[in-house]
Amino acid sequence: MSMERHVRITAGSVTATAVLDSSETAAAVWAALPLTGVASRWGDEFFFTIPVHQPEAPDARQDMQVGELAYWPVGAAFCIFFGPTPASTGGSPRAYSNVNPFGIVEGDTAALGGVRDGDAVLVEAEQY
Repeated sequence: MSMERHVRITAGSVTATAVLDSSETAAAVWAALPLTGVASRWGDEFFFTIPVHQPEAPDARQDMQVGELAYWPVGAAFCIFFGPTPASTGGSPRAYSNVNPFGIVEGDTAALGGVRDGDAVLVEAEQY
């Protein structure tokens, strides 16, 4: 039986919780917790560099769902998508290039719009 892995993401004044999937990327991110970084905004996405190095996964893609967490192999970055990005053609998030999806934010993602360029980010294991 596998236990769900939950993380708390704090970026500036915004806090969200997310659940990680069972992928190798999620396992690598989980093993590296806690993670800290500086947020960069790209449309309705923010990302930050992390000390995790994973190859592009077989399920890597550009078209994302609102709330999805992904790892960008090109930039070794933790990405959180919550709306359209400059690469989007409609209302859904689209990554700049292929990313490895590895989890999803639980609940409402609207508050993520409050994250600004330069905000400090902390991702830590959520204890229950």
